[in-house]
Amino acid sequence: MRKPSVDRRLAAGAITAFLAAAVVPHQAVAQEIAAKNPGAVRAGSYSIEPNHTQVEFSITHFGFSNFLGMFSGASGTLELDPAKIDRARLEVTVPIETVLTTSVPLNGLLKGEQWFNAPKFPTATFVSTKVTQSADDAATIAGNLTLHGVTKPVTLEAKLVGSGINPLDKAYTVGFDGVVKIKRSDFGLDQYVVFFSDNVDLRITAAFVLKP
Repeated sequence: MRKPSVDRRLAAGAITAFLAAAVVPHQAVAQEIAAKNPGAVRAGSYSIEPNHTQVEFSITHFGFSNFLGMFSGASGTLELDPAKIDRARLEVTVPIETVLTTSVPLNGLLKGEQWFNAPKFPTATFVSTKVTQSADDAATIAGNLTLHGVTKPVTLEAKLVGSGINPLDKAYTVGFDGVVKIKRSDFGLDQYVVFFSDNVDLRITAAFVLKP
């Protein structure tokens, strides 16, 4: 007669084997959904898919840590032809009211007059002015960023994540990651620069849906 501990180990092993068998096929399917090949991207006019587009910011907090926050609910368009990258055009608008950190009181402060002043400046926008291919799956996007009522030129480094048919809504989707560095004081956000770094890292994770 088996000991209870032996039975428990056998049962645990069976469950683990079952889960592994179930997960592996799903992982394989997930890996096949989006093509990594830049040549597979369809040319056309795209709209931002807001539910899977995020703008993350990182700022040094007293030099102790890199504090993170994010914006969501973006809207915008992308004109893209992989064969003519230099003709691509990108426009993105982000609602300031969506700013989110790990601190509820801080969220309110950031929306207020002392910081972003969301009632007066409800959106941040980026409009591309020049797109240059930097690798098979990457591009440098120069453009104008308007934030807190101030417009400044910035340069975004973008990289293809993948493209293909979304299995849930059947929409053709393409996704990119982008990074850009700014100085917040350039946009009138110069509070406590001595304590919180002037340099801000922005990371954009964006999904675009091909228009019919």
